[in-house]
Amino acid sequence: MSTVVVRHLEHWSLFWQRKLPQAQRNQLREQPQIIAGATRQILRGHASCQQRHKAPFPIADRLDRVLRWTKPGSLPWLLLSLLVCTPIVRAQVAGFDKQAVEILGTVFAEAGNRPIDGAIVNIRSVTGGPFVSILTDWSGRFQARGLDPAMYEIVVEEPGYEPVRETLRLYGPSAPVELHLRASSPSAVPRKDYAVSVRELRIPVKARNAFEKGLERLAKNDAVGSRTQFERATTAFPDYYEAYYHIGAADLRLGHEEEAAQAFQKAIDLSGGHYVWAQFALGLLLCRRGEYAEAETVIRKGLDVDGSTATGHLFLSVALFRLNRLEDAEKSAREALLRKPGFAWAYLVLADVHGRRGEYARQLQNLDTYLKLEPDGPASKRVREVRDVVRQIVFRTKDEE
Repeated sequence: MSTVVVRHLEHWSLFWQRKLPQAQRNQLREQPQIIAGATRQILRGHASCQQRHKAPFPIADRLDRVLRWTKPGSLPWLLLSLLVCTPIVRAQVAGFDKQAVEILGTVFAEAGNRPIDGAIVNIRSVTGGPFVSILTDWSGRFQARGLDPAMYEIVVEEPGYEPVRETLRLYGPSAPVELHLRASSPSAVPRKDYAVSVRELRIPVKARNAFEKGLERLAKNDAVGSRTQFERATTAFPDYYEAYYHIGAADLRLGHEEEAAQAFQKAIDLSGGHYVWAQFALGLLLCRRGEYAEAETVIRKGLDVDGSTATGHLFLSVALFRLNRLEDAEKSAREALLRKPGFAWAYLVLADVHGRRGEYARQLQNLDTYLKLEPDGPASKRVREVRDVVRQIVFRTKDEE
């Protein structure tokens, strides 16, 4: 982003590591990046949930179920590559102070005018420039430095309260803003109207029943049994691309990546490229195999069909990060957040992006936000360990300046 000045070093600088105990130095060398682990975790459960005869829910919405399906001890270690494979550079934390423009504010609960600790504050340029996410401190205050003069939209979110939006024209020093959150009231469940397509009416009862049984067995982590049912569904209705997609999901559970890729491709072909979840899953699988350029192509095709899903933009950001296109990766992660504010996995991608740039203060903010959103998530334990290390980097940088 153009709003932060970062000085990248072309050589390895391990000076700060020599200040750490040997055990911590060894830990840094062994830690893979968050995105690598997140990719494996998302892949493991991406196809786990399915709307009846329609597109499946994104896996990020059902992480608790993923954890129940995963054998104890098999969760991937989710940590940052910057700690082992990129030069350790000085984060230009002081560089933020060199910028003339900043946003200061306080978030209150409307009832009692009580400051809210840990609320998520999203600040984005209306013209499409910088986008930052920060948390309020114990006194409800937040501060965003290093911003270019522009018009900004501030969105504050906190569970149990209605989101608040405010637009701020920022062309010089600005007075602190106060944002008041109103407690949300329970709303009635909206009525859903379903349109049944001609194709759905053509699906034989035998195929539909087998498909339903396959979903039930997949939910019980019975990959073999679910695959058998999905195959029966495709035998009864050869154009059942949703069933082929879930055959791929079962193959992933069984560790058969090549067969899974073929099943996802079959679903794409049968649907004429309109079943985007198969494209997203295939793209993420290609990322896992190291075929990042091809993964980008596949995922973008899915987004061309349906660009409204946050999951597709998240998966694209993973591929772009692996291609070392950091600006594009950050943009895609931000696109995911625009479509789904509070999307925890997107903050892990942003953490890796800022970490690779050496922007450790911002990386720390992303890790804090993830832990706020997913305190007991599948990556939370390791993210806390990474956060402790990144905090040391930030504090040592401040001490040296």
